[in-house]
Amino acid sequence: MNFAHNAITQDYLSRVKDFMTVHVYPVEDQIYRETHELNPDGNWQNWQSHPMIEPLKQKAQAAGLWNLFLPDAELAQGLSCLEYAPLAEEMGRCTFAPEIFNCNAPDTGNMEVLYHFGDQAQKERWLTPLLAGEIRSVFGMTEPDVASSDATNMQATVNIDGDELVLNGKKWWTTGLGHPNAKVAIFMALSNPENDKHSQHSMVIVPLDSPGIKIKRMLQAFGDYDAPFGHGEMHFTNVRVPQKNLLVGMGQGFAIAQGRLGPGRIHHCMRSIGMAEKALELAIKRGQSRSAFGQPLIKLGGNGERIAEARIAIDQTRLLTLYAAWKIDNVGVKQAMTEISAIKVAVPRMLEQVVDMAIQIHGGAGMCGDFPLARFAAGARSLRLADGPDEVHQAMVTRLELRKYQSR
Repeated sequence: MNFAHNAITQDYLSRVKDFMTVHVYPVEDQIYRETHELNPDGNWQNWQSHPMIEPLKQKAQAAGLWNLFLPDAELAQGLSCLEYAPLAEEMGRCTFAPEIFNCNAPDTGNMEVLYHFGDQAQKERWLTPLLAGEIRSVFGMTEPDVASSDATNMQATVNIDGDELVLNGKKWWTTGLGHPNAKVAIFMALSNPENDKHSQHSMVIVPLDSPGIKIKRMLQAFGDYDAPFGHGEMHFTNVRVPQKNLLVGMGQGFAIAQGRLGPGRIHHCMRSIGMAEKALELAIKRGQSRSAFGQPLIKLGGNGERIAEARIAIDQTRLLTLYAAWKIDNVGVKQAMTEISAIKVAVPRMLEQVVDMAIQIHGGAGMCGDFPLARFAAGARSLRLADGPDEVHQAMVTRLELRKYQSR
């Protein structure tokens, strides 16, 4: 099995790196700082994107570095999951970079849902403007009043009433809800309680300006509102949309979710590996440039060994993630479930450890906004809960592993 980048990947990776070096890194600190100045509090209705973001998006689109995640050569660049993975890693070194290439979550997952499961009218209405970067989208799954680690606990409902669907319930940690361009949600809810537990739920496309939707608040994540994206709580009260907004059919929500989450976890994990590489780079530079007790920091307190451990851990998780991407491309998501769950556990844990080491070497500087390490730390810890906590994925790996021995 050869994970060497093919010529297509090498070309795109070189172009993404060059774009980041020329256009993104020189303004990275300025955009972070001024974004917080533009959006100082939790009043999401006044949040703004930084004025540099849109011109950067236009430059990326003009350079052919746009929608790199979608494996369709007509609508996007036609890259496979394995070909896209190292590009996601490079974008991950700067937390706002994926938006510049129109490769940001949760839009990528929602675009994949619409691409694979939407009908032609749904694609024209919502996929087209999403691919153009004209709007943003959100995904409503997690709920505040239940243990959402078990998605079958959902209390939100969708019912048929004539030619309409009626939606009720609460959703929270809805990423991107605060963005000024957020226009549509994919809402997952209980629809067929009489079916088996994985055929009881449906997904519905819901415009965010529909009557009955109330955005209650944006949620702080480790003390930060993450403006202008935001993680919000929204309530649905007798929200009515046409039946044509239903994705695939009633009771098909879990089947759609499985198709959505496989590639999405590759994207999350490769971006996380990019963060880890950046954190390791910062740790080494800091350790070599600062001295204490008569020696460079890198030679104190086992820091050299920690650098080695970080390199080993990063490379291990990268190979596991690339293997998962290879399996998705070659045998499909269902045959790659062990690897998809394994990377969702291994990569955020690795990122936590590497970032923590880098913060320790930076001392107090690692906790403030002068470096991206505090942002990386919050992202790593959050990712151990997003798309399912560690324990859920460990249970999946265990279940699949034990299944191998049932007939023996």
